Amino acid sequence: MSRRILFVHQNFPGQFPRIVDALVARGDEVAAIGGGTAKEHEGVKLFRWSLFRGSTPGLFDAATRAEADLIRAQSAAGAAIELRNSGFVPDVIVGHPGWGETIHVRDIFPKARLILFGEFYYRYFGADVNFDHEFDTPTLKGAMRTNGKNATVALAYTMADLIVCPTRFQASTFPSIFRPRMRILHEGIDLSKARPNPNARIKLADGRLLNRSTPVITFINRNFESLRGFHIFMRALPAFLEAVPDGHVILIGSDGTGYGTPRDDEKSWREVMLEELGDRIDRSRVHFAGRVDHDYMIDILSIGAAHVYYTYPFTLSWSLVEAMACECLILGSDTAPVRDAIVPGVNGILNDFFDVEALSAAMIRAAREPDQFEAIRQEARRTALRYFDAETIGVPAWLKLIDEVADVRVRPNG
Repeated sequence: MSRRILFVHQNFPGQFPRIVDALVARGDEVAAIGGGTAKEHEGVKLFRWSLFRGSTPGLFDAATRAEADLIRAQSAAGAAIELRNSGFVPDVIVGHPGWGETIHVRDIFPKARLILFGEFYYRYFGADVNFDHEFDTPTLKGAMRTNGKNATVALAYTMADLIVCPTRFQASTFPSIFRPRMRILHEGIDLSKARPNPNARIKLADGRLLNRSTPVITFINRNFESLRGFHIFMRALPAFLEAVPDGHVILIGSDGTGYGTPRDDEKSWREVMLEELGDRIDRSRVHFAGRVDHDYMIDILSIGAAHVYYTYPFTLSWSLVEAMACECLILGSDTAPVRDAIVPGVNGILNDFFDVEALSAAMIRAAREPDQFEAIRQEARRTALRYFDAETIGVPAWLKLIDEVADVRVRPNG
């Protein structure tokens, strides 16, 4: 029996492209509501919303995010009404509540079942905020800002029939009142192309070629920032570069604003760290690749002696899983989200987030003793395929879940 499924996501398809494809392929009618950054998707009727007004200048600081979310909620409601007037009434709505757009959808589609994506619930202590005291100082004003950020998200979750969290750590950030309605289920990552390429080689800007015969350390941030451990990684490089004179470092990412708080001095984290380290690093062996296409990213990961993935207690990056699938030796931070994927000594190596010397030592050993980690590399790929593969794990489980919700046979397992 075909169903009508509506996705609500500011950046549609967001986390759900393969799930959307599978729904369309099996004959369901799929529509989406998204913002200006939403993308057209084959087989999907997309309705974009635009803001009917901007935020209020000079608004009370703690209320700024909540007001912005409510403005987006009303704008998205207009798109939902347009969709309803076109004759589309969903059986199930799958939404990301992080920007406010799902707040009014139950009022417009009261008979629809509602699944909300539980990406993260902000905490003033115990997660990303106030984790790194080099940059965070606890203040009551900061707590108020965090509570204001959660206000509309909490409202949205009260309306959900089911909340789906990708990992156990992300689920643990939610207040206990939501736990009875939670499932832990990763959406899945397309790992069909994430596999080691033994013939990979990388051409640098100066024409030099790197392949697996050269000790290479890789690092990926969508945007270089302290929340993803960029400062720790950079501080670990001088010791590595001195100990491994033929070693190179390749960083993929850009200097945009990331998940963390922007710097007050408006400098990029790359500028700040290069200024701090100065001539302690050999810039001819540290390569900032910028944002690269997926195939090139896989080649970069394939030549690496190790891949460094550090993060505050926050969401787990897809790049970590793809690196695991490429049989990289993962050198990760011993923080809760990383422990959801990495078992120390089994499929990766974990060190205290703030221990710069330990990271340097781990990179040096990875470069000097690559053969010692072959079993760990292989187990990393097996783990990625066992728990995070979209085709075999994520998509089938999500389709089953959508059907259960549509048939009102939900059994949360949080």
